[in-house]
Amino acid sequence: MPFEIERKFLVTGEFRDQAYNCTHIRQGYICSGNGRTVRVRIRDEKGYLTIKGPSGEEGLKRYEFEQEISLSDAEDLMTICKPGIIDKNRYLVRCGNHVFEVDEFFGENEGLVIAEVELQSEDETFEKPDFIGREVTGDRRFYNAHMRKNPFCLWKDDIRELM
Repeated sequence: MPFEIERKFLVTGEFRDQAYNCTHIRQGYICSGNGRTVRVRIRDEKGYLTIKGPSGEEGLKRYEFEQEISLSDAEDLMTICKPGIIDKNRYLVRCGNHVFEVDEFFGENEGLVIAEVELQSEDETFEKPDFIGREVTGDRRFYNAHMRKNPFCLWKDDIRELM
């Protein structure tokens, strides 16, 4: 069974000059609830359908199934998604033996920048780049599915101490 193991962090420093790739992502949610999501993503000119299961108690590990679909199918599926499209740029930054995915959000989530690193095991060690701030793994406010209906602009003042 395919699982993803990842840790999430707020970004507090400059990262763009360290990125070796940048793509634009738009994603919508066909359904989400109880930690389960069915997501449609358009990444540059490619489409994807993703199903995610609930994460464990610490938010590190969850079931993930992703399948590339045609761009036209992805565009069609976006029309039936729930309101609240996630719009972001994703930058890839190498640090040590890992690649950090840094998401810079736009629209109602503008001002939020989150880095994620995928791991092979929950206790795997990794080097943190200098732009990494506080860890937010397991904090559901920072899940894209949550930000779809509760955008960052509504709660950013509540987390000022984390930034």
